[in-house]
Amino acid sequence: MDDGDAVGILARAMRVLSCFTDDEPALTAAQVAERSGLASSTLHRLLGQLMEHGLLARAPAHRYTVGVRLWELGELSPLALRLRETALPHMSRLYEATGENVHLAVLDAPRPERAAALYVGRVSGQASYPTLSRMGGRHPLHTTGVGKALLSTRDEAWLADYFSVPLERETTHSITTEAGLRADLARARARGYAVTREEMTLGNLSVAAPLGRIGGLPPTAMGIVVRLEGADERRLGALVTQAAADLTRSLRQP
Repeated sequence: MDDGDAVGILARAMRVLSCFTDDEPALTAAQVAERSGLASSTLHRLLGQLMEHGLLARAPAHRYTVGVRLWELGELSPLALRLRETALPHMSRLYEATGENVHLAVLDAPRPERAAALYVGRVSGQASYPTLSRMGGRHPLHTTGVGKALLSTRDEAWLADYFSVPLERETTHSITTEAGLRADLARARARGYAVTREEMTLGNLSVAAPLGRIGGLPPTAMGIVVRLEGADERRLGALVTQAAADLTRSLRQP
């Protein structure tokens, strides 16, 4: 096999793996074929190879799921070994102080106009306010607390590219204009933390703060999501900014 063939196989494998989503983590071969656009003969061989290497697994009703080996490899990422493991004690203390959802997210930005908040850590309990987030999930920057915190760290050139595409509305409270979001980011920089009020999910308040720059890691933010009713934004802001500062110091230690 020459290098060109290897690249082709890798590209096709990624087309297959990218078919799986939060809403549909298990798919039939026919669904994978439709979504990947691969020919039946090619797909059949590829599914067998991916299963052989543990990247896919069989599921009931003749379906496929992402395999254990893929999860195992993902756990070797610095986002797991370094960032999440170091962050968990700080996130746990923040949860203990509030009893609500604590999130850790990084900037996933192959290009600014396609950037999103990638959730890499979460601490919550049975009484925590329900949220849409999950570890490994991606959500918009402009409607999430951690997303706005990440946006507040970007420079003008980056933001210019980011605003080159329309901002989608998640709820009636979402900020979808460049002027409105820029003003909100200016307020976040001034007070040290970002806030969303029912901008991703109705009924909740999110408060998040960016971490300082950490060598070898993407831009990172820590946030908390609580019920909007009765929430004390200033208290939450102080707790979140302190937790983010403490985590930054921990990550910078040799």
